[in-house]
Amino acid sequence: MAHLLTGIVVSRKMKNTVVVEITTKMRHEMYRKVITRTKRLKVHCEDVSVKDGDLISFMETRPISKEVNFTFVAIVEAK
Repeated sequence: MAHLLTGIVVSRKMKNTVVVEITTKMRHEMYRKVITRTKRLKVHCEDVSVKDGDLISFMETRPISKEVNFTFVAIVEAK
């Protein structure tokens, strides 16, 4: 089973591809402070109704291009 992830759409300027930002919070091992890590992933999405700021779910798939390894599944929360 492929990993199912959720993230916020940051950019949709490319054809059939959107840039999604995932933020995770973790505690630093030594200093015990909460650190926010962000990661930007390119997701293959042919759905035209996706807008910037939408929360979407996507899953890992075979490589579609050099940087695109994820496919759009559904809109979780529209902006």
